[in-house]
Amino acid sequence: MTPARFLIPLLVCLPALAFAAGTEEPVDETKPPETTATSTKCEDGMVFVEDKQECVKADDSALNNDARFNAVRELAYAGKPEAALIVLSAMTEGDTPRVLTYKGFASRKAGKMEEGLAFYELALEKNPNNILTRSYMGQMFVELGELDMAKEQLAEIRKRGGEGTWAEASLATAIETGKTMDY
Repeated sequence: MTPARFLIPLLVCLPALAFAAGTEEPVDETKPPETTATSTKCEDGMVFVEDKQECVKADDSALNNDARFNAVRELAYAGKPEAALIVLSAMTEGDTPRVLTYKGFASRKAGKMEEGLAFYELALEKNPNNILTRSYMGQMFVELGELDMAKEQLAEIRKRGGEGTWAEASLATAIETGKTMDY
């Protein structure tokens, strides 16, 4: 049997094997997360684990970083930025762009604008093409009345291929109306 005959079935099965190993599908960050007991019943710093049907501490080994990240998004969307920051602190992947972006978002929503800006800037140092970070940062500028800086971020989003995305639309709407998105 040729090596290709062994390789083809393996390549066909790889996506299923990755899923079976607990890899979650990428999160669509443009849509609000589902509401779970994490934001409705758990205390701050706790995350609801469906399999256990209970709230566990954010650093519990029953959670992986994707589960923590989903909880962060849910808490931020639910208007609980301090709780989101607690869960973010339990993430073990380091200061990746997604962690930094949500540290910026949650800090901003907690009224810590300087911290939020610092986290957004760090996220953009790691990935200048992160249009979600640029949208959230631009919305912060709208909240601060810095419309020229918000418009700069909108231009960067468009320049980096973000035309027609939620990131572009939400920032453009914020600039036009003065009302930022809670998510």
